[in-house]
Amino acid sequence: SQANFEEDSQKQPAVGHWKPLMPSKGSKEEPETGCQDAGGVDETQSTEQLNVSRLRSSSVEIREKGSEFLKEELHKAQKELKLKDKECERLSKVREQLEQELEELTASLFEEAHKMVREANTKQAASEKQLREARGKIDMLQAEVTALKTLVITSTPSSPNRELHPQLQSPSKAVFRKGHGRNKSTSSAMVSAASQNVTPEPVSHECKEVDSILFAEFQAWKESPTLDKSCSFLDRIYREDVGPCLDFTKQELSELVRASVEQNTLTIEPIASQTLPVVKVSAEECGGPKKCALSGLPRTCKHRIMLGDSGNYYYISPSCRARITAVCNFFTYIRYIQQGLVRQDVELMYWEVMRLRREMSLAKLGFYPSDM
Repeated sequence: SQANFEEDSQKQPAVGHWKPLMPSKGSKEEPETGCQDAGGVDETQSTEQLNVSRLRSSSVEIREKGSEFLKEELHKAQKELKLKDKECERLSKVREQLEQELEELTASLFEEAHKMVREANTKQAASEKQLREARGKIDMLQAEVTALKTLVITSTPSSPNRELHPQLQSPSKAVFRKGHGRNKSTSSAMVSAASQNVTPEPVSHECKEVDSILFAEFQAWKESPTLDKSCSFLDRIYREDVGPCLDFTKQELSELVRASVEQNTLTIEPIASQTLPVVKVSAEECGGPKKCALSGLPRTCKHRIMLGDSGNYYYISPSCRARITAVCNFFTYIRYIQQGLVRQDVELMYWEVMRLRREMSLAKLGFYPSDM
């Protein structure tokens, strides 16, 4: 029986099987064998437990190291992300600044371009206006030169030109003289600015004597003719004739008329030939067909004046027109002398100036032809 037990114990595996601790009745050696088997099992179990604990400790260590590594990587990634955010913010500010500068530059360029266009248009309009005025003045001067040459060439001491010397004409004939009329669009300026010389008596029956002071002043002026009124010749005429002749009730408008006459920019035209829209100022200042703008009195106005290119028209009575025309005739003649267009003896030019002064004196006293 002992041999059988040993065979059975050899055949059965020693690990993983539990044997009874109590020996069987037929054998005394069974308890010893059971104790040996129990000791092997315990040793195996402790080895397995040790291996498991080692595996667990190693896995925990790996997990901790992995966690630390991931934390370090996360920290690095957060730092890089913050740097990227700062860089993006800086680039955004740079882009906004560039966009703002670009907008300001574009706006300034457009503004400068518009300014240049406006200035170019203004200069072009001014140039065209000056060109039209220059052409009008050239036409007017050419007509004046032609007429003056005709008068001067055809006048000789033996056969004087009666139009150049009105004292040789009969009082029934009217003599027209070019004044300060100026119109760029029509040729009616020369007709509208013409005035009829006042000859109340035949001059041929008058006795004349040269005033030495006046003649000396005229000779001094003739040596170097100028329109500067500071010279003694023109200063006397301004004080004695031009000033009183252009002294109207409306003082402010009188000053404007005087300046326009001196600058040769006054236009006189009949009311019947109105082609432009009337009046940019009040009716009181401009007068009307039944009220003179210079005297302020109720008069029938047949003409109107424009000062320069202002576009404002002022209605004037026949008496005011005669006074303005007389002054214009005087300035026209001395301009001819200044430009060298009058080729006469000094004494003849002197008497022509005296005749024009007499016209101004008569006009300021209220004498004027009936057809004005």
